[in-house]
Amino acid sequence: MPEPRRELAHDRIWAASDFVGREDELDKIVPMLVHSTRLITLIGSGGIGKTRLAVQAVGRYQMARHVSVHWVRLARLSKGSDASAVEEEIAQSVIGPDFSGRSVWEALVHTFTEKDAVGRYRQSILVMDNCEHVLTGAGAVIARLSEAVPGLNILATSREPIGWVDEQLLVVPPLSRRQALTLFQQRSELTGHPVTGADQIATADLICRHMHNHPLYIRLAAARLVRQPLAAILGDLSGDETDDKRMRWSPGPSVGADPRHRGVRDVIAWSYDLCTDKERLLFERMSVFAAGYDTNPEDDHSGASLDVGAELDAIEGVCADDRRPGDRGPGEDDDPASLSGDGPVSLAREEIEDLLDRLVDRSLVTAHFTPTTVRYSLLESLRIFARQQLERHSTARADESARLAERHRHYYRHKVAHAAANWLGPAEHDLLDWARAAWDNILTAIDTSITTPGEAAVGLEICSGLLTLRFPFMKGPLREMRRWTMRSLQATRELDPQPAELQIGAMAMIVQLTLCQGEPEDARRMLEDCVTACIPDAHSRRNWRSTAETDIGLPAVVEFAWGIELLLAHRDARAITVLTRAREKWHRLDNYGATTMADLWAALAAGVLGTAQQAHQIARHHLDEANASGALWVKSWAQLAWALTLTRHGNPTAALDFERQALTHLLPARDPWGRFWAVQFRAWSLAQCITDAIAAGNPDRDALTAWAVEIAQLAGGTTRQQAKFGIRLEALGPFADEADKALAVARRTLGPEAFTAAETQGSRLRPELDEVQQLAMGTLSINTLAASRPAGRAASSSWNELTTAEQEVAILAAARWTNAAMAARRGNSVRTVDAQMTAILQKLNITSREDIIGFVPEDIIDNVRAETARRPRRRNTH
Repeated sequence: MPEPRRELAHDRIWAASDFVGREDELDKIVPMLVHSTRLITLIGSGGIGKTRLAVQAVGRYQMARHVSVHWVRLARLSKGSDASAVEEEIAQSVIGPDFSGRSVWEALVHTFTEKDAVGRYRQSILVMDNCEHVLTGAGAVIARLSEAVPGLNILATSREPIGWVDEQLLVVPPLSRRQALTLFQQRSELTGHPVTGADQIATADLICRHMHNHPLYIRLAAARLVRQPLAAILGDLSGDETDDKRMRWSPGPSVGADPRHRGVRDVIAWSYDLCTDKERLLFERMSVFAAGYDTNPEDDHSGASLDVGAELDAIEGVCADDRRPGDRGPGEDDDPASLSGDGPVSLAREEIEDLLDRLVDRSLVTAHFTPTTVRYSLLESLRIFARQQLERHSTARADESARLAERHRHYYRHKVAHAAANWLGPAEHDLLDWARAAWDNILTAIDTSITTPGEAAVGLEICSGLLTLRFPFMKGPLREMRRWTMRSLQATRELDPQPAELQIGAMAMIVQLTLCQGEPEDARRMLEDCVTACIPDAHSRRNWRSTAETDIGLPAVVEFAWGIELLLAHRDARAITVLTRAREKWHRLDNYGATTMADLWAALAAGVLGTAQQAHQIARHHLDEANASGALWVKSWAQLAWALTLTRHGNPTAALDFERQALTHLLPARDPWGRFWAVQFRAWSLAQCITDAIAAGNPDRDALTAWAVEIAQLAGGTTRQQAKFGIRLEALGPFADEADKALAVARRTLGPEAFTAAETQGSRLRPELDEVQQLAMGTLSINTLAASRPAGRAASSSWNELTTAEQEVAILAAARWTNAAMAARRGNSVRTVDAQMTAILQKLNITSREDIIGFVPEDIIDNVRAETARRPRRRNTH
């Protein structure tokens, strides 16, 4: 047998020399090894860090348990090598000189079979690195070894699953945003150009995001600092296949680096070359969709499903050669070979799903799972590679790239139009969720519409559909939707003939957006343009603003915009008349969604500007209609409008109940605009409760104080939301007046100092966890929240006496990890952890580990909760 290549884990410490993060993954791998899971496969795209993670995991485990670890790199084998070749490669790596005449298989079984002094099988670990190109051979060897060697555990790394029946898969995600930036800074120091200062760090963060926090790509980008300044590296990463330069970067280090990992193109090409012709074709065609992204769980604060990717129906409709009639846009060829040209490869619709699964397995396509569906996307680097391949083949395939782009934008125009026409009803939640997930693809469709001659109307139709769907109020910020609509509108000016009706409708919707942004002057000019387009004769439209009580023939959408302007910009009660007229016009057109929106705004206008009789009549009618619609978003806003009427006209206590009911619908609906206003309305109701109680005489001072404190806390909590969502509350007419009045009532009740203290408390609430809304609903107490985060001065001082390692151990101990589990987790011996625990108890001057929680600082108390959730549980053996 030839001289072996001895590759034990401790010989590969170089692979973990710049190891960053991965605590969540290590917390999963180590317990699997503790429980002797037979096959653990780390899967992920090339360079994502599977090998480094394997090194770190087995290294930590070996320190705690002293097991034998063997390592084999299968990347040396050629594609499709069989089981015999895999066995031989393992033997070359793990077996010492052998002159016994045994077969390779017998030698392997003997090497991996270890027993203790009483004859029990001891655990040993075989790391099989880079299995994706020899899956059949590797799978066969794994199955045989698992049967022949009872104590053997195999940790494999691969770009796709091995396929063994008892395989335990662990997907290796990208780094978190913080970890990615740390890695970039570490690698930049090696080049002699360290990244320091706020501006440089911000630029490096953007680079990492373009490299989708992928460890290898980050290393390659940081290595460019030898040749380019930081800003030039960012300039190379446009995300557009025509001028993005990452695929043309010169190779990375040639010594100590895997040849497959010397450049971004090399990494992707390794997986691409393993694909079948049909897999490659679908991969290339998917580049017409917007780039997706993957995230580390550490960055997903909300726990919500990622709003990214295209659904199967979209990919089938755009990429398949045999499409349904509804998939085709105007003028598109019905020829099933219209994309495949005269070549032998084509994609049938029924093949797409299986091909997608294969591409996901190969880590070329990312699958995004929700409770009800799965969506797919290409990461930015993969999309650029696929797009370049598509362009390279486009001439042979009859300009496939342009035809795919046309299919793509017409598909999304159709879907947005369907959502806009059908949102009023029980399906509203699903339609809005679809639009959120499709947002990047919708923007891509709008963009290609603007830049493709003759197609601008498609983009404006998409924008108008989104505005009808109220989508910018769900997605935010408003300015982005306004900008895209303005661009599309301007592009349609070049069409002949121009789509006048479409343009007027879009302009009117822009008026509403602009008013909600708090920019009344821009809205006024746009509204003037709308009226001019509707009534070209200057004499006929003279003094049109004085005709609010008279119908001068404006379309409903313009009446609607005018009514909102009268409300928000002028505090003019005539808004009620104009909005009601818009409602009637839409109702005659059987446009029930638009009718409902006009009803809502009329109810709001009546609530703040109308008489008690007007407010009750309009708001009650709207609430009844909303309840009958089955649309929870409509119902929640109708409850808010009714609460506003109750607050302004005699019953603020009842209004509080309706505001809480509205929030119960708005929170799961992911409506930031509605959640913000529900909190505002509650503050106004509380202020009216205070005013009414004082006017009634002999008020309960404790109740007044509690109400005023909540108003101040809610005000502090919504400040960050206003900035994030682009809300200028002070410019929203009567609603700004109500907000100012509520704050004044609370300030008078508490006094300036107490008001400021309560407002500061509210500003510490975390909007990403909806803590402001939870406070408004009564499901969160700031006092309880503060009590769960103890951080006294003495405790903080004692905590700072601990070393960094001791603080890490203390957090685990506070989360009730055993010393043995901590040792395995940290890669230490149990004796080391015992000594650290003794030091912790002495420095904190306590006798029980149960008391540690009282010393953990407020800003890291969440780490204890996270570690409690990760704590290994004993398996029930009975």
